[in-house]
Amino acid sequence: MVPASSLLAFALASVVLIAVPGPSVLFVIGRSLALGWRGGVLTVLGNACGQLLQVAAVALGVGVLVAESVLLFSAVKFAGAAYLIYLGVQAIRHRTDPAGPESRATSARPRRLVAEGAVVGATNPKSVVFFVAVLPQFVDYPAGSIPLQLGVLGAVFLIIAVVSDSLWAMAAGTAREWFARSPRRVSSVKATGGALMIGLGGTLALTGSKS
Repeated sequence: MVPASSLLAFALASVVLIAVPGPSVLFVIGRSLALGWRGGVLTVLGNACGQLLQVAAVALGVGVLVAESVLLFSAVKFAGAAYLIYLGVQAIRHRTDPAGPESRATSARPRRLVAEGAVVGATNPKSVVFFVAVLPQFVDYPAGSIPLQLGVLGAVFLIIAVVSDSLWAMAAGTAREWFARSPRRVSSVKATGGALMIGLGGTLALTGSKS
């Protein structure tokens, strides 16, 4: 098991890292602007599920292969970027339709939103590199099972991230509800959320292979 001192140090470091908005926060804000805070929170949960798969991969040694292989890293990167762009285009397409597919998914099909968030979380190559680079630094190798310790550290990070990202989702969703008083404004907000996701996907695709 992870020693208490290492766990506390990692938790504090995670709070500092998560406090700085990154791609996950931008994705959540974009989804919240397009779907409302409930859709944003469901996206946060899905994103965490996807990143949990990455933690498991790192704990089992698979994550190192992705982080060190240009081909695998690029494949994951472009898949994630393409899916982000797709979600952004869908948000823009249905920006004037209050009963469109996304709205129905928010109220009646929450599993769909969780699944979409999970795909984005699982295909974020930057997270793999982060977990591979950071988690082992807090492992006490003589203390016991290394995979178990990596899993515990990853779970702690994701719990903190879920809390922080959910606050962002609710803040963006609350702003969207204010704009929603006017159909024209809510259409603009949805389009903004979609554009944010498209821009994020484009940025992810154009970044260096492992920078």
